[in-house]
Amino acid sequence: MSPDAVDDLAAAPRVRWLGRQPYALSYEQMRAFTAARDAATADEIWLVEHPPVFTQGIAGKAEHLLAPGDIPVVPTNRGGQVTFHGPGQVVAYPLIDLRRLGIFVKEYVFRLESAVIQTLEPLGVVGLRVPGAPGIYVNLAHPHAGLPPGPRPDPFAGLGKIAALGIKVSNHSTYHGVSLNVAMDLEPFERINPCGYAGLCTVDLATLGVRAELDAVASRLAERLAAHLSR
Repeated sequence: MSPDAVDDLAAAPRVRWLGRQPYALSYEQMRAFTAARDAATADEIWLVEHPPVFTQGIAGKAEHLLAPGDIPVVPTNRGGQVTFHGPGQVVAYPLIDLRRLGIFVKEYVFRLESAVIQTLEPLGVVGLRVPGAPGIYVNLAHPHAGLPPGPRPDPFAGLGKIAALGIKVSNHSTYHGVSLNVAMDLEPFERINPCGYAGLCTVDLATLGVRAELDAVASRLAERLAAHLSR
């Protein structure tokens, strides 16, 4: 393959909207895509919406799954602990060759978070990072502002999580990804310790008083991800 062909492959991931589909199906499709890809495989970003499901990361602890009830629990090989996916949430699965893009995992995570922050900006919501806790958070009292003033002995004090992140890298290729809560039933998050943090508040745009269409948020997130994951 010529250098020009490699440059073309890295130029911009192909975005695919898969609609609503079971998590287990997306999981198998991602694994199959990653196992089959080679140097000639173009990067892709898949956007999906899942029926209600709890997913447990590879190092997930059973004590963080409090009361799943009738919602299925699916073990996965991504990093992180337990989280919830459901209708009204945009899930993005970037399938990216990091070696081709020329970045490492830490930078990849930073770019995913940056894409979410930039997706929230036009909606008037300030997305925040918490060191050591991947994902994006908001100031519950003032979602249009930054961090609450004053010392922060508890890094989650006054914050709610609006986007969760969990990835897998196999032979320099990524799968799994990031979920952004738009307008969903948040009750299932009370049945778990979200991402392994007891008492962590989970929010969506609707809870923050932001009315947004799922498709519009998905399109914005895909555009921002593609911009950050292109060369």
